[in-house]
Amino acid sequence: DERNRLARNLHDELGALLTSAKLDAARIKSRLAGAAPEAQERLAHLVETLNASVALGRSIIEDLRPSTLANLGLASAIEILAREYGARSGVHVHRTLAPVELRASAELMVYRLVQEAITNISKYAKAQQVWVAMASHDGEVQVSVRDDGVGFDSASQPGSAYGLVGMRFRVEAEHGKLEVVSAPGQGTTVQVRLPE
Repeated sequence: DERNRLARNLHDELGALLTSAKLDAARIKSRLAGAAPEAQERLAHLVETLNASVALGRSIIEDLRPSTLANLGLASAIEILAREYGARSGVHVHRTLAPVELRASAELMVYRLVQEAITNISKYAKAQQVWVAMASHDGEVQVSVRDDGVGFDSASQPGSAYGLVGMRFRVEAEHGKLEVVSAPGQGTTVQVRLPE
């Protein structure tokens, strides 16, 4: 709820302030046309700074609550995330994503978990293929991300491997269970089970 409120406030209030500043800069620029080259340079720098501020605001809003998740739902948001990763990386991403019913906080957690798993695959796994799945079974939602990459020794659970501590904490906060199965040369599977 707090993330949603912050995202709305940033979008509405910060967006309005930055838009107003950009309009003022455009008015000043039109009045200075052909005169005061130094002022024109400073004004151009101001417009660049405002554009960078707008981009930063959008990035922060997306980090708080991804617009695809809010507008299209969890299955579509994960579909887009997986498809974009595949297009960027050249890795073949298999997607089997059924619509599921979860609370908004659990949806955001699942989205972030899939996002983090894909990020880790791109950094460490050297995978050729990835499988992303989501479905409801027997009163629980199951989500998995599996790769055919280099894997790691999941028994040793190194602190940096897949951010396991952070993932586990976020899953347990939603009353779910996280399982990570991996072995050297055998890829990795990250699986989450959550109550519906």
